Amino acid sequence: MRRSGDMFGVMSRNLSTSFPLRPARVHEAYGSAAPVLAAVACGQVEGSLFWITENWLPERLNPLGLSTFLDPARLLTARTGSQIDSLAIAEETLRDGSLGLVVLETTRPLNLREGRRLQLAAKAGGTPGLCIIPEGMGSNAAETRWKAEPLPSLESRDSTLMRWNLKKNKSGTLGAWDVRWDAETRRLHVVSPAGE
Repeated sequence: MRRSGDMFGVMSRNLSTSFPLRPARVHEAYGSAAPVLAAVACGQVEGSLFWITENWLPERLNPLGLSTFLDPARLLTARTGSQIDSLAIAEETLRDGSLGLVVLETTRPLNLREGRRLQLAAKAGGTPGLCIIPEGMGSNAAETRWKAEPLPSLESRDSTLMRWNLKKNKSGTLGAWDVRWDAETRRLHVVSPAGE
């Protein structure tokens, strides 16, 4: 996982202890900006990336749409028939260890057994995983859980502002950060709240 000092110079010290995502663990994100958090996470790691969704979902991931975050040629996608199939593929790719990050979109809660199996696979392969989950459907096995929402700004008209709220963290503290992705430099910036 790339951990350049240049990138961390832009982020607050507290956010840099939790993001980029800890390797060899599975994390969760929810909220309307969770796919953006996943795209930023993909852009922070080296190697190929794998994004798994169920084929019945109406939204389709277009790798070219992620070009402001990463090179689309690095992204492999899979559309499965069910969440059971998605979990099996995620487990195998996490365990393999040849990918930079595995993203799994879930449509129902993971039970403790499923969450634990993903964690064991991530640990075995040294690969980080990120589950995009529906709100309120987190797994007890997750290392961290993030809520990501757009943050409207009437003053700056910045459409890239987001609030990332770390709701669960097994190995550190919780926190909330206002962040902005800079597509030109491909860097995440922590933005001071208005008036500071």
